[in-house]
Amino acid sequence: MKLNIANPLTGQQKLLEVDDERKLRSVMDKRIAQEVAGEDLLGEDFAGFLFRVSGGDDKQGVPMKQGGLCNHRGRLLLREGNL
Repeated sequence: MKLNIANPLTGQQKLLEVDDERKLRSVMDKRIAQEVAGEDLLGEDFAGFLFRVSGGDDKQGVPMKQGGLCNHRGRLLLREGNL
């Protein structure tokens, strides 16, 4: 899984690839705007950091959208200008 970590204060971004399934379990069931501890996700190098989930997509490339209260893919009725 690729993780894009950004610091909005400095504008820095870092792309990390994590292959360890045990570390990824802490992210899999999270929703948008929930927080994950850095040591649970990336190890002792990021101890003390707190990461917020701000988006993602599934294997087919369908992006996450905040506001859907289910853990599966659903259809949304949107009007023009709502995206």
